[in-house]
Amino acid sequence: MIHKTVEILNRTGLHARPAAEFVEKASKFKSKITIEKDGKKADAKSILSVLGLGVGQGSKIKITAEGEDEQQAVEQLVELLNSFGE
Repeated sequence: MIHKTVEILNRTGLHARPAAEFVEKASKFKSKITIEKDGKKADAKSILSVLGLGVGQGSKIKITAEGEDEQQAVEQLVELLNSFGE
């Protein structure tokens, strides 16, 4: 199991389009992936779960992956989230 905490820099947070892109990317991995904000966990492969966390700009979320491609999953998802802030 591997995890990493990342701060959301995107003005709109993890809503609508960015959330859809995040879920699409997460779904490509075999590992079980969750995100956590303020003690609430969500399935990173479910758009409703991700939107339900209400991740806004400045929020810190923890991405956790467990499985055969966990390292790659966390690295690529963090990279994707950081690209939204550019």
